[in-house]
Amino acid sequence: MASDDRSEEAQAGMVPQVANRGIMRPPFVYLGAIALGLLLHFAWPVRLVSRTVSGPLGSTAVLVAVVLFLWAVRTFRTAGTPVPGNRPTTTIVRTGPYRYSRNPIYLSFSLLQLGVAFWVNSFWLLVTLMPAVALMSFVVIPREEHYLKSRFPSEYLPYKASVRRWL
Repeated sequence: MASDDRSEEAQAGMVPQVANRGIMRPPFVYLGAIALGLLLHFAWPVRLVSRTVSGPLGSTAVLVAVVLFLWAVRTFRTAGTPVPGNRPTTTIVRTGPYRYSRNPIYLSFSLLQLGVAFWVNSFWLLVTLMPAVALMSFVVIPREEHYLKSRFPSEYLPYKASVRRWL
């Protein structure tokens, strides 16, 4: 969709077709942050914690992230709504991890990067996580929330009021 089409859509008060038109795909935001963090780590290694705790902390966080991601995806599929933000949402999901977080998939991505930071024992992976979370919090998620509010006004607003964005 061209930018002229977007501005016409906004002026007409139409509901956007999808939550994320592909400008900033969340998996790529986190992959980019991880790649940059690893590059910085290999160029200038700065340890995060002692080696004796880095492995157990990192592996536990990665495991929790994977389980949370799989649970969130399965919950979406059970509800019959697509996972990718570039496809139209069919319903507001309030079950599974969505009872506790409106964004458990993004939470799992953040936890994955945190786990990798501990596992690799890299201060830089922790540093690059911060802009990724900021980008998600201030750009991606608000755009998705606007979409959901426009598409499901009577369902999304009570859900948003009752469940936190992250945790």
